[in-house]
Amino acid sequence: MRLCLCLLVSLGVASLQGKEMGKHLFVLSGQSNMKLFNHTHIFLPEINRAFGKDNVIIVKDSEGGQPIWRWVEGWQPSSGQPPKVTGDLYQRLIAKVKAAIEGEDIETVTLIWMQGEGDAKRGHGDVYAASLERLFDQLRRDLGRDDIYVVIGRISDTDMQNVIRPDWTMVRDIQVQVAESNPHYAWVDTDDLNGSKNDIHYTREGYRLLGERFAVASIELIHQAQFDAAMGRE
Repeated sequence: MRLCLCLLVSLGVASLQGKEMGKHLFVLSGQSNMKLFNHTHIFLPEINRAFGKDNVIIVKDSEGGQPIWRWVEGWQPSSGQPPKVTGDLYQRLIAKVKAAIEGEDIETVTLIWMQGEGDAKRGHGDVYAASLERLFDQLRRDLGRDDIYVVIGRISDTDMQNVIRPDWTMVRDIQVQVAESNPHYAWVDTDDLNGSKNDIHYTREGYRLLGERFAVASIELIHQAQFDAAMGRE
């Protein structure tokens, strides 16, 4: 990250003194590793500490084993027939988001995305980058704002030889490339979270660390942007 978290927090607080701010919205979604991740244990306390618990709104909606087309409207594979239903999980998610923010003044929006295993298994890595960007665009469109932050959890090192899931390493690489393509995006490493069995899912300690990493990355993105704005570098 570009600045240490403690410096960003202190600079952000100092630059915003006396300015009334809105709520910080965090949208958490993805498949099983997001579903198994309990955000209330580590992620939420860290976010509350950074922004104040009365200034935070969290919406989580996830579904195990699902490909990204369940979130991307009109998703198309590179070959073959598209699925009959696309974007249904996104519609469920955005309905929850809109209900949670009704009547609220939203200062920032951060999407935390932990998904990709399903697409790696199904061999749809070649359209995964475009699918991610379409998902982010949907959220921008439906919330009516361009300044959305994104934190991607890179899928772990469970199948680095692409034996069971043919596009595993491709999806991993795409997640990093997309995250590094935009200063409002970031990614977190999960390679050390799945224990000695190298499972697709994480250990109890692994999920704790995942929450910590998601929190740090989110806070750093927001405070970096606030610092840049305070310095006239928007």
